[in-house]
Amino acid sequence: MRRLALALAVLIAAAFGLLELSSARTFQLFGEVISAGPPDRPVVALTFDDGPTARHTPALLQMLADADVRATFFLIGQSVEQNPDMARAIVDAGHQIGNHSWDHPRMIAMSPRAVRSQITRTDAAIRAAGHDGPIAFRPPYGKKLVVLPWVLGEMGRPSVMWSIAPEDAVAPDAPAQALAQYVIDTARPGDIILLHGMYNSNARTRAALPAILAGLQARGFEFVTLEALTGAAR
Repeated sequence: MRRLALALAVLIAAAFGLLELSSARTFQLFGEVISAGPPDRPVVALTFDDGPTARHTPALLQMLADADVRATFFLIGQSVEQNPDMARAIVDAGHQIGNHSWDHPRMIAMSPRAVRSQITRTDAAIRAAGHDGPIAFRPPYGKKLVVLPWVLGEMGRPSVMWSIAPEDAVAPDAPAQALAQYVIDTARPGDIILLHGMYNSNARTRAALPAILAGLQARGFEFVTLEALTGAAR
């Protein structure tokens, strides 16, 4: 019984370790991972995951245009195919587009072939929307373990993570003002800020965005695309 208990404890510890490793922002087993840019000047990269959607993408683009801000959108290939006009609007507004997989699965247990399909199908949809520059990749849910980093390494592309995730850090029932204030108070030079804003469930983030933009600009920060911040656009 004691040996069985020990074996179970080891297995549980190993599983917990793999879970933690799969979500690590600054380390992975293969290839390159990027979670922030150089801290030598007051610039940050604002990134939006998921979408695009017809209902809420225009509002985000208008808020960014009003503040003269360029951002990076990690889009889902299936959504790009379903909403090509919205993807083109993001391109036409001068924002960077990244790849966030075809249909947003957890990619830690996929075969190399399936991983490549998720990436290449989304790349093709992004190209069809008019994006002609390099395409960065962000793992769905930030999950990566062995196969995904290995495939990305073979493709010469890093895993792009983030250094600030305000929607996770601030209580779900906290108001938009609290979300905005967290970003304004926490941001440091070189940060990559993760937000979601294109679904009905992201109303709080959309409400907070104008204050985030104004507050960080008041602190002297400039918003740049991920490529301008880190060069991570391969």
